[in-house]
Amino acid sequence: MLKCKHITEKADALVDGSALSRRERFALRLHLMMCRHCRRYVRQLRALLGFLPRQEEPLEDARTEAILKKLDASQGH
Repeated sequence: MLKCKHITEKADALVDGSALSRRERFALRLHLMMCRHCRRYVRQLRALLGFLPRQEEPLEDARTEAILKKLDASQGH
């Protein structure tokens, strides 16, 4: 039986349909049927990903660094 830690590690793959084996997908879904906290986590992750704009091409490293600096500055770091 999977633990909640495993769900948080694999939730992104479950949500975006990435390569999970049939066995992994089954184990994740079985855990989600029993754990309301992980169901909430996956539901929130889906909602978050639904609000984020889709980026077809990866950002350049310089652009990524600029975004991270802005986030740090807005959080007072």
